Amino acid sequence: MVGIVIVSHSSALAEGVKEFAQAMAKDCPIATAGGMADGSYGTSYELISSAIDSVTGADGVIVLVDMGSSIMTTEMVIEEKDNNKIKLADCPLAEGAMAAAVDSEMGMPLDDILTDLTQIWNERKLDY
Repeated sequence: MVGIVIVSHSSALAEGVKEFAQAMAKDCPIATAGGMADGSYGTSYELISSAIDSVTGADGVIVLVDMGSSIMTTEMVIEEKDNNKIKLADCPLAEGAMAAAVDSEMGMPLDDILTDLTQIWNERKLDY
């Protein structure tokens, strides 16, 4: 199964997104890296790195981020790990986490999940 990492400036937000995704995909390996080690808002290189390590397996890892420095910090972590099976997804955080977790639990390969996540940008919530 592909592991999922939720990166947010807020620990509570990351944990909430994880809880939401695991409601539909209980067996999917999901880790969070929310906020700083002291509980304050921000993004932590060390927390992101540890979260990725905790769900890394043969099938790879997809990292979903909220905004701003979470993107830059995650890119630095991925670059240092030099593992072509760790990918940063470009999609909305909550919707993407749900879709990625369900896809992973269904056994979809890493690249197919990433393709699925790009389609989420086109999903409309309202019809007007």
